[in-house]
Amino acid sequence: MANNEGLQSTHEWLEEVSRTLGVSPDLTRSLVGDILKMTADVAHNGPSRPAAPTTAFVVGVATGAALQGDTDADAATTRAALAKVAKLLETYEQD
Repeated sequence: MANNEGLQSTHEWLEEVSRTLGVSPDLTRSLVGDILKMTADVAHNGPSRPAAPTTAFVVGVATGAALQGDTDADAATTRAALAKVAKLLETYEQD
């Protein structure tokens, strides 16, 4: 049985992260299933569980770079986004 409360919390979190990073919450929502499937596949059928989130990161960087026509992603921009998420986590309260 799915934990609807946990799922709701996840969606709320992703919506807040999307807004914080200037990404459309609608875009995020539309891709959640695909991202979760990919990370599950990497974690269970790939090299290791830690490869799942880092693979998702690389997919995101590649997507952003492709949209900007930039094949050399800027690490500082990525670190700035990670810092924003870290700051958001400081205020995140788990029930």
